[in-house]
Amino acid sequence: MEASLNILIIGGGGREYAIGLRLREDKNVLNLYFAPGNGATKALGKNLDLKDFDELALFAKNNDVALTIVGAEEPLTKGIVDIFKAQGLAIFGPSAAAAKLEGSKAYMKDFLARNHIKTAKFLSSDDLSEISKFIDGLNGRVVVKADGLCAGKGVIIANSKDEAKKAAADMLSGESFGEAGKRVVVEEFLDGYELSFFAICDGENFVSLPVAQDHKKLLDGDLGPNTGGMGAYAPSSLADAALIKRVQSEIVAPTLKGMQQQGAPFCGVLFVGLMIVSGEPYVLEYNVRFGDPECEVLMPLIDGNLSEILYNAAVGKLSSISLKERFAVGVVMASERYPYGSSKPALIEVGGIPAGAHICYAGVSERDGQICASGGRVLVNVGVAQSLKQARDAAYALCENIKFSGAQYRRDIAYQALRDKI
Repeated sequence: MEASLNILIIGGGGREYAIGLRLREDKNVLNLYFAPGNGATKALGKNLDLKDFDELALFAKNNDVALTIVGAEEPLTKGIVDIFKAQGLAIFGPSAAAAKLEGSKAYMKDFLARNHIKTAKFLSSDDLSEISKFIDGLNGRVVVKADGLCAGKGVIIANSKDEAKKAAADMLSGESFGEAGKRVVVEEFLDGYELSFFAICDGENFVSLPVAQDHKKLLDGDLGPNTGGMGAYAPSSLADAALIKRVQSEIVAPTLKGMQQQGAPFCGVLFVGLMIVSGEPYVLEYNVRFGDPECEVLMPLIDGNLSEILYNAAVGKLSSISLKERFAVGVVMASERYPYGSSKPALIEVGGIPAGAHICYAGVSERDGQICASGGRVLVNVGVAQSLKQARDAAYALCENIKFSGAQYRRDIAYQALRDKI
């Protein structure tokens, strides 16, 4: 790799801010560009007002960008990687064909079945009568998912068969999630606990990152509606060495082999959403990029030169990586009406940043040199320490120091791993 690198990051949320913040630690990184970035990424690099993939590739070529990192799923499913690679540019992320693992839940479930990877009993269909018959054969709660991308919100957990049938009908009609719901996946409900497993892949090989746990529900105690994620921590004590080894051998390795056999080698971040049921790992979903807010807690745990690690993966030369023996906890502060609707812009006041903590900005804009909450998930307060409790305490100490009108956040992030300490 070159001594001084220019790097382009595609996206504008907390995940992309976290990647940029971590890359700023690499001595060989010269310039960072964000497309589009947010009001706070300007402090890390330069924001670009470019959306067209061909224009972005041309910018990368004309500005000696050594590596492009794609944060969000939508550009991946729409083929940004294919366009960049056709121009001979190094880009970290899967091709459009490989990104179908996230872009279509029906494709993903069929892939799991074909490759004998453990998942919930399911049916993917656009026929309501077929779906209703399948639902009648299930016991207990039923999971109904829109096939396409819904920004993490296209999942309904129905408490009755009638509720499940109505959810499926609303999706198929386009009422719930538009085109993304014109085909649905119906699953049996798995009762266990969720984990987020991440692997950096180069098409053939992979290295695992610390296992994280996300908190999807809006309110403490996992109550309220689903969100894009209200906080995360890593590594999770709920994943011991034996479980990690099983996930690697029974899920990740067969996934990479299966994608190779389909002529769509997987390069980038494979994010496996797991449900652990009586010690058995089941695949809930694949994502083809870093999770958000999991990315914010993973970045501080990766040791060494991140730009080199991701570049090597992008060009098919992944090598082993080292991890810091630390814990990280991230707490999302969201706007007043999240996730129900938009909120008025509000000035963010930061009273002070405790030792071992930092902010990853997401839904923010800049006004007259000041950072304002612009809606949705506004920022993630991250604590990093030698114990999970210390990291959790640092993150919450930072939450207490940040004020903006209508701010809301959960008070129990990492509760499943710290039950006896909360």
